[in-house]
Amino acid sequence: MATKIRLQRGGRKNYAFYRIVIADARAPRDGKFTEKIGTYNPNTNPATVDLNFDRALYWVETGAQPTDTVRNILKGEGVYMMKHLRGGVKKGAFDEAACQQKFDAWKQTKVAATEAQEKKTADEKKAAAVKNLEAEKKVNEAIAKKVADKKAAEAAAKAEAEAAKAAEEAAPAEGEATELLPRLNSFRVISQGHNLFGGYGLCLYAGFPVLSGLFSCCLRMAGRKWRSGRVKPPL
Repeated sequence: MATKIRLQRGGRKNYAFYRIVIADARAPRDGKFTEKIGTYNPNTNPATVDLNFDRALYWVETGAQPTDTVRNILKGEGVYMMKHLRGGVKKGAFDEAACQQKFDAWKQTKVAATEAQEKKTADEKKAAAVKNLEAEKKVNEAIAKKVADKKAAEAAAKAEAEAAKAAEEAAPAEGEATELLPRLNSFRVISQGHNLFGGYGLCLYAGFPVLSGLFSCCLRMAGRKWRSGRVKPPL
């Protein structure tokens, strides 16, 4: 029976989460498995791997064949590195202590590289956040400037409308004064007639509808005075 080390899908839609399992090569992908040796979450950056190192090393040394993805995961966790070093121990190239020392040194290098990658990712996120904040500030400033310009334009238009309204209100007053001048002149003429006809002339506002009738009445009264001799007619 061929034994495979492969991923078994779990999680939800659009959020895949995998189990690292030992299964028969003839079994379905998400079917029955022999043993679960870890989990793999590709949704984080970097991807999160939780692996039972000793059991993974055991199955690799036993001859279980991993899929391409699982092989990369095992290499990243150092399973194949340990297999290689233990092969050197079997050949007598170095002892168990040197094997463990070499593996620890490799592991520290790997951890340092992972931490550097995480720090780089965090710095990139921070720089992106600062850049987005600056862009948002610029957009807000542009919007504020646009609003201020709009308010200034509205204020100018309002002031212009008020000035035009004041000018329109002043124009009829001047027209009324111009129209009143001839009436004042007529008033002076009527006042002179009042003096001329011995106090019986009537001073009326020029343009009144019954002016002609009243003036005729004044003339009749003045004629009676002339005929009676109380008032001398004008020369």
